[in-house]
Amino acid sequence: MIRTIKRIGICLILLAFLAFGGWVFWMNKDNEVAVEPQRQVELSPTQVRSIEAIGQWEFLAVSDEELVDTIRKGFFSDDQLTRIYYGTLRLGVDMSRVQEGWVTMRGDTIVCTLPPVQLLDKNFIDEARTRSFYESGKWSNADREALYLKACDMMRRRCLTAQNMNTARDNGRTQFRHLLQTMGFDKVVVKYEDN
Repeated sequence: MIRTIKRIGICLILLAFLAFGGWVFWMNKDNEVAVEPQRQVELSPTQVRSIEAIGQWEFLAVSDEELVDTIRKGFFSDDQLTRIYYGTLRLGVDMSRVQEGWVTMRGDTIVCTLPPVQLLDKNFIDEARTRSFYESGKWSNADREALYLKACDMMRRRCLTAQNMNTARDNGRTQFRHLLQTMGFDKVVVKYEDN
């Protein structure tokens, strides 16, 4: 008798499992699992606008100091003004100057055409650090301004070299490629309008 009850209990448990399995199968009969190849990632207009909103993007900063002097010949003596100017010239691109269609997809490659690398700030001399090295005689504000402009010109000639511009371009390509790769693009080509 006990054996019969055990058999009936086991049969009831098996029937319950079968009923539950049938119910699960019936509930999931419309569900499908499919493997599809990954779609190509595309850059959305919102992403493009957010990159453009970066504004000025610095790729290279070159620090310089210049010793600049001027002499004014006098009848009895000469006046001399010598000053030391410090400045940091920042090279990069201004993203507000990108052309329409500056970013395009060519197959699985994203191609970006950036504006030319340029000096981002025309006021690169740190006037708070400017020091008079030697001063004799009386000098007007116009004389000091002329010396300041001479220092600006000297710094531009020393720092805006072809080598520094190429270094800034290379740094820009690397930074831009890295940005887009973190956004999910594996193949990125970065070029400049002037190259």
